[in-house]
Amino acid sequence: MSSPRILLITPPLTQLNTPYPATAYIKGFLVGRGYQVTQADLGLELVLKLFSQEGLKRVFAAIEQGSFELSDNARRMVRLQRSYLTTIGPVIRFLQNKDTTLAPRICHARYLPEASRFDNVADLESAFGTMGLTDQARHLATLYLEDLGDLIKETVGPQFGFSRYAEKLGMSATSFDPLHEALQAAPNLLDQMLEELLDALVTRVEPDVVGFSVPFPGNLYGALRLAGRAKHLRPRIKTLMGGGYPNTELRQLKEPRFFDYIDYLTLDDGEGPWLRLLEYLGKEIGQQDSHAEPAEASLPLPFQRTFLRNAAGEVEYVNQPFPDIPHPEVGTPDYSDLPLAEYLSVIEVLNPMHRLWSDGRWNKLTIAHGCYWKRCSFCDVTLDYISRYETAPATLLVDRIEQIIAQTGQTGFHFVDEAAPPLALRDLAVELLRRRVSITWWGNIRFEKTFSPDLCRLLAASGCIAVSGGLEVASDRLLALMEKGVTIAQVARVTDGFTQAGIMVHAYLMYGFPTQSAQETVDSLEVVRQLFGAGIVQSGYWHRFSMTAHSPVGKNPAKYQVEAIGPEPGPFAWNDLWHDDPTGTDHEQFGPGLAKALYNYMHGVALHEPLQFWFDFKTPRPTVTRHLIQQALQEPGKPDFARQNNRLFWLGNAPELRQEAGKKGSRAVLTFYEQAEDFELKTSPTLGTWLHALLTRLTTDYDTKQLLKEVAATFPVEAGQSFEAFLQSPTWQLLREKGLLLI
Repeated sequence: MSSPRILLITPPLTQLNTPYPATAYIKGFLVGRGYQVTQADLGLELVLKLFSQEGLKRVFAAIEQGSFELSDNARRMVRLQRSYLTTIGPVIRFLQNKDTTLAPRICHARYLPEASRFDNVADLESAFGTMGLTDQARHLATLYLEDLGDLIKETVGPQFGFSRYAEKLGMSATSFDPLHEALQAAPNLLDQMLEELLDALVTRVEPDVVGFSVPFPGNLYGALRLAGRAKHLRPRIKTLMGGGYPNTELRQLKEPRFFDYIDYLTLDDGEGPWLRLLEYLGKEIGQQDSHAEPAEASLPLPFQRTFLRNAAGEVEYVNQPFPDIPHPEVGTPDYSDLPLAEYLSVIEVLNPMHRLWSDGRWNKLTIAHGCYWKRCSFCDVTLDYISRYETAPATLLVDRIEQIIAQTGQTGFHFVDEAAPPLALRDLAVELLRRRVSITWWGNIRFEKTFSPDLCRLLAASGCIAVSGGLEVASDRLLALMEKGVTIAQVARVTDGFTQAGIMVHAYLMYGFPTQSAQETVDSLEVVRQLFGAGIVQSGYWHRFSMTAHSPVGKNPAKYQVEAIGPEPGPFAWNDLWHDDPTGTDHEQFGPGLAKALYNYMHGVALHEPLQFWFDFKTPRPTVTRHLIQQALQEPGKPDFARQNNRLFWLGNAPELRQEAGKKGSRAVLTFYEQAEDFELKTSPTLGTWLHALLTRLTTDYDTKQLLKEVAATFPVEAGQSFEAFLQSPTWQLLREKGLLLI
C-alpha cells in the first residue's frame, strides 16, 4: 500500500489575522498517523497576491480594458491608482507588523489615498485615546484595504469580500444551478490569480489527494473552483471536502454534479472519515502504481460518514459503524508550513470583542468536543459537533499548548469551543499556573453560576482576557423557552464576577425569537442598557433569530408556535428555514434601533435616554424595573463556611514568617511579596504559624487538592476561636481579597 501525498487547503476567505484551524487539526492528526501532509491557506495567499503592487497593476489594467460602468467612487480610485500602487506594499508590511514605524505617517501625513470608506470614519481620539497611534493607523489602513475591496467587487471580482468569497452562491442554495453556472463561466481576474496559486502549489507538492475545509458559505465557490482546477492539472488527483458548511448545509446532498469537483464529501469530525478514505485511497494508488487488478467492486466501501457518486452516477452515502476518534487522541494542531509572519492584523470595527477576531495572531485550540449543555432550542444541538461531548485531561491540553507555542512562537490562544466547560477551564487554569506556562487566552462560555467570582479570578490569573457568552434575549420567559438554563439575575452576577477580575465580557444578543413581543424586545433593550450602565458588560452584538433545520425549533416549529414556510428541500444545500411567527411582533423594524442603541451603550453614550429615542416608530415603555440589575448584584453570595467542598487556591507567593515581641506579648508577622505591592499580616503566633504552613503548602503543592473542610480539620485548637469565626475575621478577609480563592 502506498501512502498518498496529501495537500490540505483552506479556500478563500476566512480570516486575515490568523489561520483558520481546521487544516492544522487534520494535519496534526494525520502526521501522527504517519502521513505526509502539506497545508496552505489560499485565502491569505490570494489577498497577498492581489494586494501587492503587481496585483493592483493587474486590477487597474483590467478595469481600464473592461467595459465597466464605474461609480464616482470607483472613478476617483482609478484616477488615484499611482498613489495606491506606491502605498500598497508598505501598508501590507505595516499590517503584518513588519514596519510599525509607518503608523505616525498613516495617521498624520495624508499618506493614504482615501475613498468612500473614510467618509464615516469614527472619532479616532475617543475610540483609541491619544496613545493608541498604532491602533489608529491599523484602523485607517484597514479602511484603505476595504476601499480597494469595494473597487474590486464593483469591477473585476464581484464575488470578493474580505471574510467571504462568492458567499451568496453558497447561502441557502437548495439548487446547485447558480454555483454550476458560475463555475462553468470563464475565470475572472481573481479566479485566475487563485488558479495560478494552485498551479504553483500542485507543481511543488505533487499531491495524490487534495482536501478542502469549507467552514462557511463564502468558502464553497473557491473550494469547488480549486478542486476543478486540481483535477484539470492532474486527472488522477482525488479531492475531499469537509468542514462546517457541509456539516450543516449538505447533510441531504443528492446533486451528482457536485461530484464533478469533489470525489468524497465527509460529515462531522474529519479525523475518522478521512483516515478511512486515505487507507482506501492508499490501496487504490498502490494498485495503479503496480498495475494490479482492481479489487472486487461488490465489497462494501469501508467509509464513515461519506458521500460519493457511485458507478451508476447517483449520490450515495456510506457510513460503516466505525468508532469516532476520541477527543484526547485527535492530536495537537500542526501550524507548520503556514506562513505565520504573513498574516495581517487589521482593525475593521471598533467593537472591542470583534477586534480580537481580526487583530493579532491567535492559536486556535478546543478544550472539549461538543457542548456540555446542548439544550438551547435555537442551536444545532442534533449535530455531532455539539451533541457528542468529550473532554481531554488538563495535563494533555497544556502539553498541546506548549507544543503549539514551541512551533508558532505565539502565546495567544483562542479556545474555539461552543461553550467551554467551567470545570475543565478551572483544571486547565490550575495546570497552567502549576507548570508556569504563561499564555493569553479568550473563548466562549455559558453565563452559568459555576463561574463564581473566585473562579473568574483564577481564570484571569491563568491568562484569560475576555469571554463571550449568549445572553440572547434579556427576558426570563424567553430564556426558559430557549432552554438557556440561565436567568437575567444570574447573568448579571456572573458578568460582574468576570468584570471584577479584569476580564472583558461580550454578550451575544438575539431578537426575533418565536413569540417574542414588542414589549419583550423593548424590555430586553432595557436590561442591556442596565448591564452596560453597571459596567459589567463591555461589548455586545444583536443577532436576528434564524431557524435552522437541525435545531429544536426547526425540528418542531409547532412547539414554538411558528410555521416553517420554506424553502422546500432541494438536491443541494438545506439548513436555513423561512418561518412565519403569527404571535410575535414585526421583528424587522427593531433591528436598526437595537444596533444603534448598543453601539452607543458600548461607548458609554446616551445610557439615560428613554428607549423610544432609538426608534422611529412608537414602542411600548419598558416594564422592567430600572434597578433590576443593581438588585441582582446586591444579592449576597454564599458565605465561605457554606463552601466546605471547595478547593483552596492561593494566587500569591509563599509568605515570610517572623515573630515579634510586643507590649501585649509576641505576635506573628507574615510578609507577602507580590507583583504589584507587598503587604504584611499580623496575627497571633499560633495562627501565624498555621497560616504560613498552609500558604506555603498551597504555593508549592498543586497536586494535592486542599478542600476547605480538610483545612478546617487542621485549624489549631489553641487559636482561641472557632474555624467558622475565623472565616469572618479581618485576617481571613484580607487574604481572600489578596488572592486566596475557593474554587
